[in-house]
Amino acid sequence: MTTTTYETQTLIGSTTYRLRASADPDLHLEVAGTDTSGTLVAEGDIRLPANAGGSVGKLLSQVLDALGKLGAPPPGPGRRRPANANQPWTQSLDADLRATWLAASPGTPPTDLIRAIAKQLERSATSIRSRLARVGCDPDVAGRPLSPEAAQLLGVQGRSQGEVRGTPDPGKGGEG
Repeated sequence: MTTTTYETQTLIGSTTYRLRASADPDLHLEVAGTDTSGTLVAEGDIRLPANAGGSVGKLLSQVLDALGKLGAPPPGPGRRRPANANQPWTQSLDADLRATWLAASPGTPPTDLIRAIAKQLERSATSIRSRLARVGCDPDVAGRPLSPEAAQLLGVQGRSQGEVRGTPDPGKGGEG
């Protein structure tokens, strides 16, 4: 199976929006918007089955268009984006993330640990949670590796640590 990744950015008003979409076989969308000072003003992460992408895309378009026409209140002050937001993950960062997660005691609240790791690595909590499954950690239970069943459900089975971009997954026959 081949992972397909699409990345783009556009300037709307004074906000630069970056979209990263990948399919392998599920669809994964990551959106971030920053103002001219680099302040994070928009952020989102969606994972969908591939066969739902078109329908959910139309639904999101309709809802967002309708809400925009209602005249949303002026945006509040944006949040400062983490220093390493939108920076690539290295094998070393993946290894540190995995080691930190697996060293936690199982009773640790996962949201607290995710926030602490996010602060330490200067990343968003959303990016940490998303990355945990990719490095073989269960994002719902601190200190626990990801089970094969959960890996399959999250669409990360057959991968080593890190992101596969445009290359066949190991053990999948190399067909694309």
